[in-house]
Amino acid sequence: MAWGRWCDEHYLVAASQPTRGVTVSTVFLGLDHSFVPGSAPVLWETMIFGGDDDGYQERYTSRAAAVAGHTRAEAIARGERV
Repeated sequence: MAWGRWCDEHYLVAASQPTRGVTVSTVFLGLDHSFVPGSAPVLWETMIFGGDDDGYQERYTSRAAAVAGHTRAEAIARGERV
């Protein structure tokens, strides 16, 4: 139960206000998505919903990388190629 409450409190890392029907969301996944034994745990994910880049996805092994990735995804959603 404590793990579930912690995940609820830390789930959303960053979310952009929808602009022209596009939303960028970065979340804490709560479970390791690396699926490679011995590798760094993949615990964060950024996605773009809507627009030309709908379905764009990146995953990260640190919160700092997730925050930077969110900023990069916002630029991509604005049509800037980074």
